Amino acid sequence: MDKVKVFKNGLLKENPIFVQLLGMCSALAITTSAFNGIGMGVAVTVVLIGSNVVISLLRKVIPDEVRIPAFIIVIATFVTIIDLFMHAYTFELYKALGVFIPLIVVNCIILGRAESFASKNGIVDSALDGLGMGLGYTFAITLLSSIREFLGNGTIFGAQIMGESFEPMMIMVQPPGAFIALGLLIGLVNYLTRKKKA
Repeated sequence: MDKVKVFKNGLLKENPIFVQLLGMCSALAITTSAFNGIGMGVAVTVVLIGSNVVISLLRKVIPDEVRIPAFIIVIATFVTIIDLFMHAYTFELYKALGVFIPLIVVNCIILGRAESFASKNGIVDSALDGLGMGLGYTFAITLLSSIREFLGNGTIFGAQIMGESFEPMMIMVQPPGAFIALGLLIGLVNYLTRKKKA
């Protein structure tokens, strides 16, 4: 299998947020600041890589009848590690992301990649798939977070970009703003994809 293609699939062609429309709960809920986007993206990427590698290692010994519960146990183990690590070392980010860190366990991106890729491929390909999907997710969620933070506060990563005369669009830091921004980004990605094919 072409390793570069496996890696690039998650970045562009099969981007979890913009193309597959997976992981929408966290993408809509925590994207009020770019720091939140990067934090959640890194957490999901680490869980994706770790769970893909372990599931790929165990794919021949896990019986088909219990593969989904087994996948969830592997994923939950990595989520618990990330949850404890963030609680210990990045407490402010941990508080900002709140319940969405433990909810990574049921994030359909991770379970979907475990079922459709890691359980059928080798360790290196599974690690690359996890890295590509994780970086694609991180890019999408950070872009969405940056747009919402910029339009809603006039800042990016907490740094003031706009002057005092800037009037923030308060809707962008509220739930409807997440839907509007994400919808426009998905529309833009679809437009560019169709234009490239044409």
